[in-house]
Amino acid sequence: MQHFSRIRTFMLELDAGRGPGVAYRGGELLSGRVVLDVAKGLKVRALAVCARGLAATHWLESKSFGMNTVYSDYTAYETYLRRRQHLIRDNGDVTVLQAGRHEFPFTFQLPGTLATSFEGKHGSVRYWVKAKLHRPWSSVKRAKKEFTVIEPIDINTPTLLTPQAGAKEKLARAWYCNRGQVSVSAKIDRKGYTPGEVIPIFAEIDNCTNRSIVPKAAIIQTQTFIARGTKKQKKCVVASIAGDSIIAGTREVWHGRALKIPPVGPSILQCRIIHVEYALKVCVDIPGTSKLLLELPLVIGTIPLHPFGSRTSSISSQYSLNMDWLQLGISERPEAPPEYSTVVSGEETIENLSPPSQDECPALLEGPFFAYIQEFRFRPPPLYSEVDPNPPSDNSIRPRCMTC
Repeated sequence: MQHFSRIRTFMLELDAGRGPGVAYRGGELLSGRVVLDVAKGLKVRALAVCARGLAATHWLESKSFGMNTVYSDYTAYETYLRRRQHLIRDNGDVTVLQAGRHEFPFTFQLPGTLATSFEGKHGSVRYWVKAKLHRPWSSVKRAKKEFTVIEPIDINTPTLLTPQAGAKEKLARAWYCNRGQVSVSAKIDRKGYTPGEVIPIFAEIDNCTNRSIVPKAAIIQTQTFIARGTKKQKKCVVASIAGDSIIAGTREVWHGRALKIPPVGPSILQCRIIHVEYALKVCVDIPGTSKLLLELPLVIGTIPLHPFGSRTSSISSQYSLNMDWLQLGISERPEAPPEYSTVVSGEETIENLSPPSQDECPALLEGPFFAYIQEFRFRPPPLYSEVDPNPPSDNSIRPRCMTC
């Protein structure tokens, strides 16, 4: 206990130029210092600092056999960052630190490509720096500091500036009686958006049935976790709007109906074991039959639209010109979005995939949640649904029920 009483402070500090809400990106320098404040002279054998970045997925699946229940563990890892630096190298000698404050600077070059920090129900992408202090005849003393990585997604690329459109129709039936047809067509001006922007939705809904119908639109986030050739999905509604009831035999037209994107994390498409994807779903409630769903893909980026990057002067373009989405106030507390099941229906899925080739690591480590918009730290997580509205059609992918 003598050595412990001599150490007043042992901590990690990252560069002061970066505030708590600022993130790193691939290829940047991660620099900081190990701060050691001792009350008396302290003998040190070694001091090392390491930087780590890890994506991890984990969940349990249960199967019952009579009175017995068997649990299967699904775990996978992917390492993005593993760097180590010796600040005091262990060469057999003992270094004596005098009383006072000591700072040991360090610098790491981040790899060019990293996955965006993320925290989900069944997986995470986390980054941290850890320091270890080795002393004679004493246990190792540790300090840890987490940091956030945001990989940039530029929505000004041609692919993300391409308009998205689609159309669907459905025959309404009840007790083998044909009640008529419902059709919907929708279009948005581009595929890529950033948080805080407004998506203007252009749609036509034809109600050729003898019942009233209600159109809705929602932004759906899909989190996909992959382990041992199996994937598990979680879906949630992050924003939604509802149209007016359309009486039988009439049509409703949306001339740029506005749907604002709340402060959500960007799409994650490059990680092999965790995907975060978005879609705009136009849904029509048809009494007596299943809903009609039209899905348009979205990519949530981090670099807003440039003044001349859009081919239209839509409402969404005006939102992207200012950077308000990066300064969303903590005091703003909008109503929570509806549950996923109230917009679309389905169930949580587990699906077999071809197994990933990445080797699995031995342990799951802990870290912070995604923080480039500080508001996330003060909000509850989105309302998850245990439903998959579009079960896979591939026969090789078989959904299974699980409890976890």
